[in-house]
Amino acid sequence: MLRRLTLTAVASFAALSAATPAATAVTPVLPLPPLPVLQGDWVGGRDTATRLTVTVSESGNPTADGTFELQCDPAGGTHPAAQRACDLLAEAAESGDNPFVPTDRNAMCTQQAGGPAAARVQGTWQGENIDARFSRANGCEISRWNNLVPVLPSAR
Repeated sequence: MLRRLTLTAVASFAALSAATPAATAVTPVLPLPPLPVLQGDWVGGRDTATRLTVTVSESGNPTADGTFELQCDPAGGTHPAAQRACDLLAEAAESGDNPFVPTDRNAMCTQQAGGPAAARVQGTWQGENIDARFSRANGCEISRWNNLVPVLPSAR
């Protein structure tokens, strides 16, 4: 019985192997359609454009609270200080700093309170997806926030 199954499997495999080249020889090769032109600042296959959504609450400045769009190259969107914010992000990119990296969990931070201000930044910066949260809960977070002004507003 096992021998019969083995012979059937070998015969089936041989038949399929022989049929495959014949089937492909008859089928004409069709050219692929042209690819669409890719848009954006593509360097090495990565979109390096900056497109961020900045949401701020309880900053102490009612005109700074809300959701703002920031686009760079050229600077635009609904962000109130788009050009200055884009300049700051360009300087960070040139120096190799990522201002969106969270504070190290093991960092020694002063236990000072900087107020209830909170912010979230989402989008794309230097070809990387960004989803960063900011607060003023302690000295490290206050410093992190202040280093991102004017992307984030000056909190009072």
